[in-house]
Amino acid sequence: MPARVSEALILRTYPFQEADLIVSFFTRDLGKLRGVARGARRTKSKFGAALERLSYVRAYYFQRPNRELVRLDQCELLRSPFELQRDYAAAVALDFLAEVSEQLLAPAEPSERFFRLLLAVIEHLRAEAAAGPWRAVTYFCLWAVRLSGFLPELRVSPESAGIAEEMLKKPVGELTPRNWSKQTAADLRRFLIRRIEEHLERRLITVPLLEAL
Repeated sequence: MPARVSEALILRTYPFQEADLIVSFFTRDLGKLRGVARGARRTKSKFGAALERLSYVRAYYFQRPNRELVRLDQCELLRSPFELQRDYAAAVALDFLAEVSEQLLAPAEPSERFFRLLLAVIEHLRAEAAAGPWRAVTYFCLWAVRLSGFLPELRVSPESAGIAEEMLKKPVGELTPRNWSKQTAADLRRFLIRRIEEHLERRLITVPLLEAL
């Protein structure tokens, strides 16, 4: 019996030896892991389509102490991204989501919110395929850099918020003359980024996964 069972999203696979694959997968409880899937490249592999990138799976694996690679014994496919891959734009978006996640996520560091973010964005892509993928991709980018610690908390002073609100409502020629500083510009940038997030959120499908972020 495998030592661990985790919900996971497949991020990338790499050829290894004659018939094996090295799999990078993002688990809900233990973060990003890498493991060897024996025989995964064979025609009649037991893994089937479960190792396609961004497949939502239940992964069965064995993890030895002080070993970088786990042994991936089985992946039970819970949700396949296959239907999205038929659309070129959506397929490119999936590649982008997987690659960004692969680069941003630190090994073996759990991130429940990042996991739910990926699930929510993929679900939106599936449900709103006709609208195109780029709204959801933009939303993912904003949250991914925030959850990874690259985007600071978006706090602004009441004065800067008032300036930003006026900029959104009036033409440039009608804006009230003000004294600007570096801090004012930084506050405005944070405020406008948050307004962009809110604008995107209102246009995304409201699903429990997204509301829980």
